[in-house]
Amino acid sequence: MSSSAGKVVNGGVSFWYADDGLPAPREPLPGDATADVVVVGGGYTGLWTAYYLKKADPSLRVTVLEQKFCGYGASGRNGGWLYNGIAGRDRYARLHGREAAVRLQRAMNDTVDEVVRVAAEEGIEADIHQGGVLEVAYTPAQLARLKAFHAHELSYEEKDRELYGAKETAERIRLADAVGSTWTPHGARLHPVKLVKGLAAAVEALGVTVHEQTPVTEIRPRQAVTPYGTVRAPYVLRCTEGFTANLKGQRRTWLPMNSSMIATEPLTDGQWAEIGWEGRETLGDMAHAYMYAQRTADGRIALGGRGVPYRFGSRTDNDGRTQQSTVDALYEILVRLFPSLTGVQVAHAWSGVLGVPRDWCATVTLDRSTGLGWAGGYVGSGVATTNLAARTLRDLVRQDSGEAGATGLTELPWVGHEVRKWEPEPFRWIGVHGMYATYRTADRRELSGHSAQSSRLARIADRVAGRH
Repeated sequence: MSSSAGKVVNGGVSFWYADDGLPAPREPLPGDATADVVVVGGGYTGLWTAYYLKKADPSLRVTVLEQKFCGYGASGRNGGWLYNGIAGRDRYARLHGREAAVRLQRAMNDTVDEVVRVAAEEGIEADIHQGGVLEVAYTPAQLARLKAFHAHELSYEEKDRELYGAKETAERIRLADAVGSTWTPHGARLHPVKLVKGLAAAVEALGVTVHEQTPVTEIRPRQAVTPYGTVRAPYVLRCTEGFTANLKGQRRTWLPMNSSMIATEPLTDGQWAEIGWEGRETLGDMAHAYMYAQRTADGRIALGGRGVPYRFGSRTDNDGRTQQSTVDALYEILVRLFPSLTGVQVAHAWSGVLGVPRDWCATVTLDRSTGLGWAGGYVGSGVATTNLAARTLRDLVRQDSGEAGATGLTELPWVGHEVRKWEPEPFRWIGVHGMYATYRTADRRELSGHSAQSSRLARIADRVAGRH
C-alpha cells in the first residue's frame, strides 16, 4: 500500500505539466480551409511530420488539427524513453527477410541521435541525457530471457550492446536482487512535455498553421472534418495513435492500451548515493508486465507500468486520472526494486493510452489513390519511432507528389504494412484483460520460484495476443 495515499496529485494530464501548468490552447479552426497537407493530431508524430515537411519545402501549406492541445495524448504523458526499440521488427524479419529488418533497426538507432540533433538545433531544452537503456533481471527466469534478448539484439547488428552480471549491474544501479542486465547506448532520458512544447513552437516558427481545441470527427479522402469546418488538402495524414478509435470508422483499428505512471518527490542526496544511477540510464526490466523508469532532471524517479490495461469500448481516460489500486501497485514495484525508498512520497500519478495494432506492429502508410496517410501503432515505444515515422511520411508525400524519388526510408519494411482489425466487444475487453492478468500471474510465479524457465502462462498469453 502506498504511504502517500491521499497526497498524490492524480491526473492533471501528467506530472510533466506540473512546473508550468497546462498550456493555453491555440485558436480552433475558424471555418472551412484548404492546405497542401493536413495533419490530424498534435502529438509527436503530427508535429515531427509537419516539421520535416516544412523543412523540405517551405512553400508547403501545412495545417495541424489537434482535439485538445499539442501534447495532450501520449506525447505529454510517456516515460521519457527516447530509445531504439520498434514494435514488430521480428514479424517484419519473417515477412521481408532479416536484412530488411536490420535496415529498420539501423534506422531506429540513428533516430535517437536525430532527435537529439534537432532538439539542439532548434534550441529545445528537453532535459535530454544520453545515458542509454539498461534492462535488468531479478529472477532466474528473467535472467534467461534477458540473455536471450541480448543475443537476439546482437543478431540485428547492435554490436555496441553490453551484457552485465550482478556486480556490474550494481555498479550502475543498486536494485534489490538484480542478477544481470543488458545495456545499449542507443537511448536517452528526456522530459516529454518540454520536447512537445518545443516542437510545437518550432513548427509554428516555420509557418505551419496549428489549430487546437479542434477535434477531427471523420477523415475522408482529401478532407478532415471537424465541428468548425472542413479542411481540404491533397494529403490528409492521420497521426492520432491511442485516440484513433475516436474517429468515425476507426473503432477497431488500433486498441487504446492504457499505461500508468507515478513520480516520487525529489530524492535526497543520501537516497541517490544509496541507489547509484549516476549514468541516468532509462531503466526497464524483463518482467512479462513490463516496468519502465527514469531518473528525472529534478531528482525524482518516474516509474510506469500497465495498471488497468484497457477500457471497454476503446474509451480513453479523463485527463489522466488513475485508480488508487494502480498507484499502489506501481509503488509496490518501486519499493521492491529500491527497498531503501520505503516510505518515500509519491507526488503525482497519471495515465495515458498508446496505440496497439492487432499484430503489434508499428506502421507507416500513404494510400496514393486517396491521399490518406497514417503512422502509428508504436505499442509504447513512440518517443523515437514517431520521428522515424514522420520522416518516412515526409518522403512518401514528396515521392507521391513528384517532388522526390524513393528513399531508403520509403523502402523500409514497415511501409504499407496492412493489419486486420481488433475483435468487436466484448471479446477485445475480455482478451486484453485476460492477457494482462495472465502476465501478472506469470510474474508472481517467477518471483516466488527458482526456475530459469519462463512461465508457460506467459507463452500462452503471447500466442493468444498475437504478439509472436
